Amino acid sequence: MTQQEQVILVDQNDIAIGTCEKLEAHLESKLHRAFSIFLIRERQGKRDVLLQQRHPEKYHSGNLWANTCCSHPRPDESVISAGERRLQEELGITAPLTEIGSFIYKAQLTDTLCEYEFDHVLIGSFEGDLIPFNKSEAIAVKWMDIDTLKTDLNTHPEHYVVWLKEALNHLLDNL
Repeated sequence: MTQQEQVILVDQNDIAIGTCEKLEAHLESKLHRAFSIFLIRERQGKRDVLLQQRHPEKYHSGNLWANTCCSHPRPDESVISAGERRLQEELGITAPLTEIGSFIYKAQLTDTLCEYEFDHVLIGSFEGDLIPFNKSEAIAVKWMDIDTLKTDLNTHPEHYVVWLKEALNHLLDNL
């Protein structure tokens, strides 16, 4: 994360009200725009979702499993464009994305860091097995059957990022 990385501050209706530095938004619990991407593939009659294990040196949620990709659009960048850009940067994947819903969540991550995001849920398809992921962003990627993920997320929530359950519910509602 660079010092100059800006996020879009929004109100409860996702109307942009300004920008600020990304770390400041998390330190001061400012509502900002974000997105969570799920890439899906169908194999043997089941749907798999691509997950990534966050790099341990991320400023929050290191080593936890997350949806395919998550980030923030830049000022003057659409959520879809930002999602497609970050898919390429983090995972080396090009895939068209569609928005399927959104939600607001707030979670205290550490004594000083708080996630407070208006999170847009994006979905795309990808059939590949080899994922040339960016090793500064993630330490592993894997495909997991959606039903298995749902069960494991309920059994072992400590293995996953805090926003995954809500984002997954939006995915399940739209499959």
